[in-house]
Amino acid sequence: MKLGTPRWWYSERGGSRVWHLALTPVSWIWTWATARRMRTAVPASVGAPVVCIGNLTVGGAGKTPIAREVLRRLREAGIDAHGLSRGYGGRLKGPTRVDPLVHDAADVGDEPLMLSRDAPMWVALDRVAGAEAARAAGAEVIVLDDGHQNPRLTKALSLVVVDGETRGGEWPFGDGAVFPAGPMREPFEAGLGRADAVVILLPADLEEPDPRLLGLLGARRVLVARLHPDGAPPPGPQLGFAGVAKPWKVERSLKAAGCDLVDFAPYPDHAPYSEADLAFLATRAKTLGAGLVTTEKDWVRLSPAWRAKVTPWPVRARFDDEDALDALLERVIREAR
Repeated sequence: MKLGTPRWWYSERGGSRVWHLALTPVSWIWTWATARRMRTAVPASVGAPVVCIGNLTVGGAGKTPIAREVLRRLREAGIDAHGLSRGYGGRLKGPTRVDPLVHDAADVGDEPLMLSRDAPMWVALDRVAGAEAARAAGAEVIVLDDGHQNPRLTKALSLVVVDGETRGGEWPFGDGAVFPAGPMREPFEAGLGRADAVVILLPADLEEPDPRLLGLLGARRVLVARLHPDGAPPPGPQLGFAGVAKPWKVERSLKAAGCDLVDFAPYPDHAPYSEADLAFLATRAKTLGAGLVTTEKDWVRLSPAWRAKVTPWPVRARFDDEDALDALLERVIREAR
């Protein structure tokens, strides 16, 4: 059984000291292996600039909405930008161009399938091979969704996404411990040192980033983006469910958007929904006299029959200062041309 993200990871005080101490030796090994990989790799260039959208923690920062927005901005500028992902949760090793009419989430993963509705999208376990395939297909810029700790591609621009939600005692980096003792993929300064800019992603109802977070980032270039609902939640009572890294944030966001949420069911990130899972949710919703609502990422994991019974609630990332984002992308565009 796949376990969900431990919520105690995102507490400033850390979680259970027993778990923390027990897992710390493993985190030392993880840190050493990551640093060695970053130090010894020889990055490859594929003839097209790569924009990397990454983060410092294990899931839940909001990389994919930012990758989607960067793809949109580049394509609006007349650049043939393609996305590239490892395709987590999919069975295809690639390189494979995602076709939403042919592939499902079990083939290519939920996030690439979702992004393929807006831009050409590729999945490949071998990121260099995936980038080469995208380039051969005409990509002028490649947007890498999650690859900050993958050193095999030369990156023209690296954006690190940080979850700016700090309400309720949450902190995006927990107590700073590296996986599995905490949420960090690598030590904070090591990862941040490779970033050209930091994107703080806020929920739509939060006015400003936490001053403590801005202080921690120091003089680094910071952009603020917000997750905005792409339309209102469905009317009437709703039973929500989500299999994402931080499902409690989906519940909070639905309520903040005015959804009459009568119940909410969390699942692990990328969890495949069985018929039994969905039948349980449908029965529970019927008992409550409610509809079913979930994230767009969860919705694409459903079969066509179940999609007809569940309302997707998409969100989009929008930057407070779009000119600042465009200024960063301009140098990538110049390189592409």
